[in-house]
Amino acid sequence: MNKSELKPAVVFEQFAKINEIPRPSKREEKMIEYLTNWGKSHSLDTHVDEVGNVIIRKGATPGYENRKTVVLQSHMDMVCDKLVDVEFDFDKDPIKTYIDGEWLTAEGTTLGADDGIGCAIELAILESNDIEHGPVECVFTRDEETGLSGAMGMKSGFMTGDYLINLDSEDEGEIFVSCAGGRNTTVKFTFKREAAPEGSFFLRAQVKGLVGGHSGDDINKKRANAIKLLGRFLFAEMMKYEGIRLAQFNSGKLHNAIPRDGSFVIAVPNALKENIRADWNIFASDVEDEFHVTDPSMEWFMESADAEPVIEEQVARNFIYAVQAVDNGILAICQDEALGGMVETSSNFASVATSENEINIVTSQRSNVMSNLDNMCNTVSAAFMLAGAEVHTGDGYPAWKMRSDSDLQKIVVASYEKLFGKTPVVRGIHAGLECGLFSERYPNLDMVSFGPTLRFVHTPDERLYIPTVQMVWDHLLDILKNIPAK
Repeated sequence: MNKSELKPAVVFEQFAKINEIPRPSKREEKMIEYLTNWGKSHSLDTHVDEVGNVIIRKGATPGYENRKTVVLQSHMDMVCDKLVDVEFDFDKDPIKTYIDGEWLTAEGTTLGADDGIGCAIELAILESNDIEHGPVECVFTRDEETGLSGAMGMKSGFMTGDYLINLDSEDEGEIFVSCAGGRNTTVKFTFKREAAPEGSFFLRAQVKGLVGGHSGDDINKKRANAIKLLGRFLFAEMMKYEGIRLAQFNSGKLHNAIPRDGSFVIAVPNALKENIRADWNIFASDVEDEFHVTDPSMEWFMESADAEPVIEEQVARNFIYAVQAVDNGILAICQDEALGGMVETSSNFASVATSENEINIVTSQRSNVMSNLDNMCNTVSAAFMLAGAEVHTGDGYPAWKMRSDSDLQKIVVASYEKLFGKTPVVRGIHAGLECGLFSERYPNLDMVSFGPTLRFVHTPDERLYIPTVQMVWDHLLDILKNIPAK
């Protein structure tokens, strides 16, 4: 298969154009300009709200004027991550894609199918003149990945539809009707640097090649977290030996991604350097065995490093104690049987960045039960407070509760059964969707979410399963054709 054979061609042509446009979260200006110019050039009713969301309206095809209005919605920004040895500027460079069997992926970077493929489907609907549908509103929100500021800033009345189909899900054949709410808990340790003890030997250690993934949708896969692994090793060594001093600790980039690599620099008494190296090798072997199913390609490195000032001792020890202690992963599973054993509450230790006088930490908590979201945030906060850190929990975003009387869900399921001869899975998702915020401002809006199959989103291994794009396209066209009258 080559790119000219990708189907539906109208969708993949739009996706290719989108991937020419830089669109990092919070820096989507070029994408906003592109969408605005595109809508106006096609003589479609196009508007941008005060926070940068774009809406493009298309009237009904003849005979469908009395149908209810459908909102198609996706987010225009993308997670920007790359392999450590790849030179790439997400503010300038186009995403380079290639076909790997039946998958579309990118050369050393995130693909941008989350949620560029949703945007592409919307533009293909707007451009097509041979499909049957009632009034359609295509909405493109900004900054979904790092703050949901587009959905948060959207005012009531921007959308006027009766139904909303969110095109930001990652498993074809699954219809999502609920999502988790979430918050970030940020942490800061402040310290003074000082000279390492005389006779110290500096070591730099690194782990990379972890699978990582989406901190919501992949948290149930129990993959390794680079921060927790590095902290675990340092805690064990500090309990075993005196005189280990921390100079640097860096891991993770994004609040919504499981960290897949990281490093630290330590100063150790010269007499202990070989012991530390031996312990590192043993630790690496043990951890590889522990995660041999979820993370089979870990890489471990330890080498001598240049001397540098170290973090004051008690702050460093408190930080490592907290890294060891803080809760990470799944806290609770949903009790509602209708949600099929979905993760209810979780936390992701997302990033650690060391500067001259600060260690800055980001953690991300999720739950579809808001009281347990409070509990998870408090659990994480308490561990860092005990360690003497400054802690702040953000406002976050609400959960989207399942609607038992959803007419749209019935339409979507019936359409899928008719087209594909099987019943789709109807479930919730542990990741956050903008539907949670829409449900606050548009309480009567009937919503579902679905999309083509994506894997390893938020990582440079992100890939799109090509055959499912045609399935989603066929499904969406059939839904639009069968929307009831007002």
